[in-house]
Amino acid sequence: MSKRIDNDCGSGPPIDLAFKCINSMEDVLQEDPREGPKPIQRCEGGKLMTRALRLNNNTLTDLHSFRDVLERLLSEPDHLCWIDLSFNYLPNIDPVLTTYRHLSVLNLHGNSISDLREVDKLAALPKLKSLTLHGNPIESEKGYRSYILSLLPNLKSLDFSAVTKQDRVTAEVWRRMNLKPKHIKRSKKE
Repeated sequence: MSKRIDNDCGSGPPIDLAFKCINSMEDVLQEDPREGPKPIQRCEGGKLMTRALRLNNNTLTDLHSFRDVLERLLSEPDHLCWIDLSFNYLPNIDPVLTTYRHLSVLNLHGNSISDLREVDKLAALPKLKSLTLHGNPIESEKGYRSYILSLLPNLKSLDFSAVTKQDRVTAEVWRRMNLKPKHIKRSKKE
């Protein structure tokens, strides 16, 4: 039996802003979310009640104003737990994503992320269980999967593939062989 990592975050369906030709986060406020089978609920102030956001297949190159826009759009932006930013033109992992401490699913595949060290930022997300990064230039770097799994030990799924016990063993061996230990500076008195 497989365990599915999904929008198990309650509060209704995701806000679907996929395929809207959104160039900047400010453009999000000009668009109406796509209607799905379940209507998106609104609170008394008119803000959307969801914990999931689909901004995939747009033309975003940065996440400038991401937090401000979501605070204007969502009733509880800090409880966001599922973000799909796949198939945009994002060159890095914006630190604003690490401020969403409940984030458990993050889709960043099909972007322009070229530095594997960008993934280091995601270590600040203790609840992250599912991550996609395939289709970015970093995917071709040696040790790509092992590096990510050694950095993010709580992941259950990477690039839509379940993380196995063997993946964990390989990542640990890779970490010991490739990551330099941090040297502790000692004072002269010791």
